[in-house]
Amino acid sequence: MSIQTIESTQQLNAHITALIAIEPRFSQVYEQVGVPDLRHNTGGFEQLVRAMVGQQLSVAAATSIWQRLVDASLISPKMISQATDETLKAKGLSKQKVRYIRSLVDHDIDFSALETMPDEEVIKTLTAVIGIGQWTAEMYLLFSLKRADILAVDDLAIKVAAMSLLDLTERPTPKQLKTLTQNWAPHRSAAGLLLWSYYGLLRNTAALPL
Repeated sequence: MSIQTIESTQQLNAHITALIAIEPRFSQVYEQVGVPDLRHNTGGFEQLVRAMVGQQLSVAAATSIWQRLVDASLISPKMISQATDETLKAKGLSKQKVRYIRSLVDHDIDFSALETMPDEEVIKTLTAVIGIGQWTAEMYLLFSLKRADILAVDDLAIKVAAMSLLDLTERPTPKQLKTLTQNWAPHRSAAGLLLWSYYGLLRNTAALPL
């Protein structure tokens, strides 16, 4: 099975065109928001530590803690292993997040191997780490591994935007949304990026559905 990725804005545009052919209601969204930013990152150990740091925190708080870890060179498996829990907590990490980051170190993930793994295998590998759930694994697939067919059906913004797009009377459950969007494959990453942009538009125009 070949791994499908979206490497460029041009490729994203091609996926959007194919998606609109499947689900024409995306046409109006596309006209309003244009081609979304791919927001790719380099991935790897540091990216997942940063994701853990940011969980349930404001962007400002997460950025501050991350910068303290960077300044103390506490962003590599070796340096984290050598640091005490007290040292990590002193940089702003909670006891729970120290546990998460140590679990990530202990799992010793081969990040280069993830690049050729099927999506479900990547999710299985990442969610074996304490503190990494389905959503974080999907974000890694989408933004670090550039996979072409990832839709985070448990993401609040995705659910709200999909409710509006599909004219639903209530916010869909993840299971319902997965069923409703199956035919969007293999372009679900493009769909997710458009839905996030659409959510931002709805929020800015105070047109969010309940």
